[in-house]
Amino acid sequence: MGSCLSAESRSPTPGSPCSPGFGVKKRKNSKKRLGSRNSSFDSRRDDPLHRVPGRMYLNGASEAACIFTQQGKKGPNQDAMVVWESFGSMTDTVFCGVFDGHGPYGHMVAKRVRDNLPLKLSAYWEAKVPINSASTINNSEDASFVSAEEEPSPSVDIEKEESQSELFQTLKDAFLKAFKVMDRELKFHKSVDCFCSGTTAVTLIKQGEYLVVGNVGDSRAVMGTRNGENALVAVQLTVDLKPNLPAEEERIKKCRGRVFALRDEPEVCRVWLPNCDSPGLAMARAFGDFCLKDFGLISVPDVSFRRLTEQDEFIVLASDGIWDVLSNEEVVAIVASAPSRSSAARALVESAVRAWRYKYPTSKVDDCAAVCLYLHSNDTNLISSASSISKLEDDDDASEPSGLGRSSTVRTGKEIALDESEAEKLIKEEDIEPGTEYSALEGVARVNTLLNLPRFVPGK
Repeated sequence: MGSCLSAESRSPTPGSPCSPGFGVKKRKNSKKRLGSRNSSFDSRRDDPLHRVPGRMYLNGASEAACIFTQQGKKGPNQDAMVVWESFGSMTDTVFCGVFDGHGPYGHMVAKRVRDNLPLKLSAYWEAKVPINSASTINNSEDASFVSAEEEPSPSVDIEKEESQSELFQTLKDAFLKAFKVMDRELKFHKSVDCFCSGTTAVTLIKQGEYLVVGNVGDSRAVMGTRNGENALVAVQLTVDLKPNLPAEEERIKKCRGRVFALRDEPEVCRVWLPNCDSPGLAMARAFGDFCLKDFGLISVPDVSFRRLTEQDEFIVLASDGIWDVLSNEEVVAIVASAPSRSSAARALVESAVRAWRYKYPTSKVDDCAAVCLYLHSNDTNLISSASSISKLEDDDDASEPSGLGRSSTVRTGKEIALDESEAEKLIKEEDIEPGTEYSALEGVARVNTLLNLPRFVPGK
């Protein structure tokens, strides 16, 4: 009987070598935490907003648009972009935007504005004009159709003009309110420091044949359209809101802000604090940058309205990383001659990067982002061939209008002369060879903010 063990005696004594837990420390939270290795960026991609059908915010293309961005050599990519088809639950409406951040947290500001500004714009638009009535406004042309046998009535044109004016005023009010609330939200945001960081915003809403553009900063919108000779030409839709514009400079100086350019970059006017040579912002309007909001910097958008025609083919929205090295005509030519619609934005960005390395070999390449929105269905006849593109004007011609030239963020001094073999070598190389001599400000002359102010927190 001594060899017989009871059921209790067969269980190993706790803590004995036979015990399953001997030598093994039991974790308090042994359950594996799901998603603990995912980065914050990955978790942001799981946001329901990023799964909305018809909304693109990463490099890609659809039947109506394509978008592409490439990081420069100055740090994190601070450019953001978005295309939202069927915007506001309206099938004939699309929203597009490009946002160029600056400052230490510019990339965070740009992405936050990209995600939140369209939502606010849609909410304010829908509050003033319900979705059903918005579609009625767009179909006003069908409602006022006059047959060829009948004489056109003057009242029809008057009603149509009134509906256009009503649509523009409604969208303009929505733009103004959305931009104002967006900037206020950034000011009180806890996790994004916008004191010395901000972003530009060039945005548009296309509903049917109507186009409304809202712009803050020095990003730009350009349209490719046909002239009377059926040649493709560039039409600039926005104004680069820089401090050297008379109206902008006057407002800044009235608020005790200062506007001047540094000796090493005489073509780049910047905004400075009254008694301190900071932060040197290269634009007169922007989201964020609250260190300058009391000294003339504003976030009020410049809103414009346009009725599209059959001659209008596409619209390009891009950050100043592209406009600093390519003219409006060059951008339109590159997009028109792209192998396909889906590759147009990428071809444009890659052309800008090559232009940076060729024209400014000692400078750091800026971030580049582009949105190409096509205004008609995909037809080979609508994509211009290289032979039909009007001859590009010489960029150095003094008679060229300033509105159609390159962005004045870049110094326009005498460019470095390079032969073709040296140019090809620079285009292929990623970095400049060590030992190259250049000005102390050459590598930073094209940043939007030269200096960052320290944050002083009371009680610390």
